[in-house]
Amino acid sequence: MEGLPPHPVPRTVEEVFSDYRGRRVGLIKALTTEVEKFYQQCDPEKENLCLYGLPNETWEVNLPVEEVPPELPEPALGINFARDGMQEKDWLSLVAVHSDSWLLAVAFYFGARFGFGKSERKRLFQMINELPTIFEVVTGVKQQREMSGNHNNSNKSKSSGKMSRQPEPQTKGVKVSPPSKEEDESGDEDAEDDEQGAICGACGDNYAHDEFWICCDVCEKWFHGKCVKITPAKAEHIKQYKCPGCSNKRARV
Repeated sequence: MEGLPPHPVPRTVEEVFSDYRGRRVGLIKALTTEVEKFYQQCDPEKENLCLYGLPNETWEVNLPVEEVPPELPEPALGINFARDGMQEKDWLSLVAVHSDSWLLAVAFYFGARFGFGKSERKRLFQMINELPTIFEVVTGVKQQREMSGNHNNSNKSKSSGKMSRQPEPQTKGVKVSPPSKEEDESGDEDAEDDEQGAICGACGDNYAHDEFWICCDVCEKWFHGKCVKITPAKAEHIKQYKCPGCSNKRARV
């Protein structure tokens, strides 16, 4: 299949993790911000199709490789056949779960191929485990679970996935950052939990200080402004923000 090699073969823990991260970003794009394109390419009338994430942060839907055994572990086969037989969100969740499994298989294939020892395998898994899974990004499960826990422990303004939507003359759905440690009256520990619970619905990365974020008023997921091409100035004129995934769903109805 075109697109897998000629990418450089990773040989160190850092290189394998970089390969993992690039493929992961590509898969998240397919299942979130570029879901309309992904949906159309998964035609049930075609042959068995697979979703591949590539190291350069792109993705492609293609037939499985013909060589046996394959150079790399293969993704789930025939994802297109299930597309019209279930709810779209359930289908995307299923593809996300299989994509997570495939990413781990590829990463530890490289580890086995190049003789990673116990400490190297542990370090690789710890690096991978710092990132939310694709399933968590696509479904928002981790964010909802952490926010629910925080809500039970405090009466902070953030609830139901919304961290700091102020009633002041500020654009609805817009967020620059979660409550800072100085502003949070509930304590330093709760503030740290808030920040760790914030993940971008497009790239899946965790919250970092001094980044512009915006919340979708439909699915209530949070996004880096740069990931959805929204600037603070543009956000000032948006009364109700819909992320690319929700906009595409509305277009198909």
